[in-house]
Amino acid sequence: MSAAAPQRAIVLDRDGTIIVDHGYLDDPARIEFLPGALQALRLWHGRGHPIVIVTNQSGIGRGKLTAARAHEVNARLQQMVEAGGARLDGIFVCPHSPEDGCDCRKPQTRLVLDAAARLGFDPAQAVVIGDKSSDVELGRRLGAIAMLLSDSGRASDGGMVAPDYVVASLLDAVRVTEKLAGARPPQRQSLSV
Repeated sequence: MSAAAPQRAIVLDRDGTIIVDHGYLDDPARIEFLPGALQALRLWHGRGHPIVIVTNQSGIGRGKLTAARAHEVNARLQQMVEAGGARLDGIFVCPHSPEDGCDCRKPQTRLVLDAAARLGFDPAQAVVIGDKSSDVELGRRLGAIAMLLSDSGRASDGGMVAPDYVVASLLDAVRVTEKLAGARPPQRQSLSV
């Protein structure tokens, strides 16, 4: 009897994807889940998907918040997710400003590759979900499935994108991941749920 294939890793943006984007969030008390986000995390967790957050936090590099404060926000988010019945397998942060030219700021792939090495998943089999063009581009660079979270079909930063799927919520993204069943979907489909 063969072992079941591992579930695809779910690689998520943080602000504007899981929680409300307050811009340079530096207060853990201001964390607010987007509608359906916690339920989606619980469903993925229950089905055995590794769940990873990869987030650009340029506010650190720009001096808008400290790395310690960003860590407090992420620790509080982790607590809230666990209290809601799910788990984040890792939160990976790029603290640099865009001008720093680092190799960890999305759409660069280093943070996902680090997460994959640490957690043992294939980045090309992951599902990358976010609201910005850099999230979609990250998925493309990894050879992963790229989902844009948008109710208008446009990236929140106005960038041009060609995701595999457009979903209005993380609950819609859960439905798509369940339909994938280990297969690579046709490119650039839009999902109306």
